[in-house]
Amino acid sequence: MTRLWDRGEPLDTLVLRYTAGEDHVLDERLVDYDLQASAAHATMLHGCGHLKQGELEAILSGLDRLRASHAAGQWHIAPEEEDCHTAIEQRLTTLVGEPGRAIHLGRSRNDQVLAALRLYLKDALADLATRATAVANVLDALAAEQGDVPMPGYTHMQRAMRSTVGLWAGGHAAEVRDDADGLLLARRRADLNPLGSAAGYGVPVLSLDREATTQALGFQATHEPVTAVQLSRGKAEATALFEASLLAQDLGRLAADLCLFATSEFGFVSIPSTLTTGSSMLPQKRNPDLFELARGRSSEAQAALVEVLGITSRLPSGYHRDLQLIKKPLFRGLDSARDTCEIMAHALPLVRFLPDRLQAALDPSLRMVERAYEIVRDEGLAFRDAYRKAREG
Repeated sequence: MTRLWDRGEPLDTLVLRYTAGEDHVLDERLVDYDLQASAAHATMLHGCGHLKQGELEAILSGLDRLRASHAAGQWHIAPEEEDCHTAIEQRLTTLVGEPGRAIHLGRSRNDQVLAALRLYLKDALADLATRATAVANVLDALAAEQGDVPMPGYTHMQRAMRSTVGLWAGGHAAEVRDDADGLLLARRRADLNPLGSAAGYGVPVLSLDREATTQALGFQATHEPVTAVQLSRGKAEATALFEASLLAQDLGRLAADLCLFATSEFGFVSIPSTLTTGSSMLPQKRNPDLFELARGRSSEAQAALVEVLGITSRLPSGYHRDLQLIKKPLFRGLDSARDTCEIMAHALPLVRFLPDRLQAALDPSLRMVERAYEIVRDEGLAFRDAYRKAREG
């Protein structure tokens, strides 16, 4: 195995292990996106006269075979290959011979990885938005089924005024749906084609058609100028993680409500035993662990966002190996938000609000503001006077 940058000189194995890090594992999810970008790049090279028709056909056929075999689990990226780019190019060359050695013309791993990452991000954000919408839809269904059940509304953790299950569920649904919209908008920075920027300063001598790969890969625009591409590293990722953080935070607040409502002191909801865990010591206990974890995991995307911002905050212009470290927190943060969406969409339909307990919590003081408004309406008093009159009984 020869790395793409290898000059035949020995490399300290400890250095290789440290510099490659976990990329051979992380890049597994980028393989298909790198294959897509490689096919578009090869087609562009052919259109510009840099590849013959037979070479292009061999490359495209080889890329298709690699896609199918990877999807079938027949190969994975080896640690010594470092990343998906080396793994793909070397396997392609083994399959098709000399044309595989020509595909790297006019590109660098710098623009190659960014193309794969941006294609991944566009899909991941759309998928996460779909999952968030599914949670909102479940909350809407809960409101439709139990929405008329009255319940206390709280401020400062104190009973404040009358509300309903429908208002509670509808508020959470609206914010989660807003998060879905934010995730789709977050694709803007990922929708710029970096291919053709190569190592960050374009491709000398050769004539390339960057617009061709932009169109082929479905990017909104070509990222210009080429020197802006590496300066942008981390911004699309941070934008995605920011929106994922807002979603995770909203799901965490929803989970926090349910943890509170499930306590014996509140008793507003019942959670089936299939969604709870037991205690190793206390035989009577059933614990709402999944909602506690959803509450706690709201910090994961936020932590990933801080990590990405920290990696890029003091870098000078151009490419730096530090940028490799963005992938791990990016994947971790988005995965965490996705997993929480999945469990919430699964669990919420099984949660039942208990009308008798909710009704018992609606003490007469919760109608105080209603009484003040009635006085304004019926007696024509200013609100402050009506407020005082209602308070004094």
